[in-house]
Amino acid sequence: MSEPGTAHLRDDTLLSVEHLVVEFPAGRGRKVHAVSDLSIDIRKGETLGLVGESGCGKSTTGRAIMQLPSPTSGSVSYDGTEVTKLSRADLRRLRPKMQMIFQDPISSLNPRRKVGDIVAEPLQIWGIGTPEERVAKVREVLDACGLDPDVAMGKYPHEFSGGQCQRICVARALVLDPAVIICDEPVSALDVSVQAQILNLLEEMKERYGLTLVFIAHDLAVVKNVSDRVAVMYLGKLCETGTPDDVYGSPAHPYTAALLASIPKPEVRSGSEESAPLSGELPSPIDPPSGCRFRTRCPYAQDICAQVEPEVRDVGNGHFVACHFPLVRRPNEPATATF
Repeated sequence: MSEPGTAHLRDDTLLSVEHLVVEFPAGRGRKVHAVSDLSIDIRKGETLGLVGESGCGKSTTGRAIMQLPSPTSGSVSYDGTEVTKLSRADLRRLRPKMQMIFQDPISSLNPRRKVGDIVAEPLQIWGIGTPEERVAKVREVLDACGLDPDVAMGKYPHEFSGGQCQRICVARALVLDPAVIICDEPVSALDVSVQAQILNLLEEMKERYGLTLVFIAHDLAVVKNVSDRVAVMYLGKLCETGTPDDVYGSPAHPYTAALLASIPKPEVRSGSEESAPLSGELPSPIDPPSGCRFRTRCPYAQDICAQVEPEVRDVGNGHFVACHFPLVRRPNEPATATF
């Protein structure tokens, strides 16, 4: 049987995260509870969309998977290898298989180095290939990412637009032929038209190189379009996970429903039903609420929500939710609350 909070985890996964905890000191003996007992998994070839409000712990989760820095506690397993228990040397040898694309494409590139040198650096560090083979590999990935190698390799990052810099970052991540790429809000700093180009590029690279992606974003529409599975986070906790059709079509957690209701609609007719916006202040991660962390803003909260932390439960077809009173229930399951 699964442990509490891990009922949604599957077999035959390439990357599995169980009971992940990430805390940071906040002075005077206090801690920031950035990620608390989070469990997610990704099968080979999947794209997991990790979504939630700013400050919910999405990016911290991605960095913890990469051990940047190592989590406070919990398990991160890659292809059967427990990453958190590896020595520094063994972790370094594993790193080429797990790469990361950062949120700000410009600041993540060395402004003093030419693009050809930036993309080739991982190959040089690992001593892969001859100088001629490295140049050929750099040209291959730049071309695959939609950049002309003859033009790009001799220029500096400041000579490119934000979208072009993000293409360079994708090329740098691909040059070592990784199996997993953590995409930390890779399009949030880009114009909408450029966002579509980068998303299409990631889809093309996923098919071409057989990648497994963790796609972190706060834009629900973007996550729906690129993900095979979606995980919704709130204040360091997993709220809901399932396929995009289930999570977006029939949200089971009140927080997910509120997020979806907040998406601007092109036309709103007068008299149409609109979901009530979230009320209350976002709690502090230094002193999160007891029980369900969303209860202080939830319109359906009852006494049990303050006393008992909800466990992840299956509401059908691999759709899981951590809520005492989910908006979606299994067929024939009796209601446990009156809304």
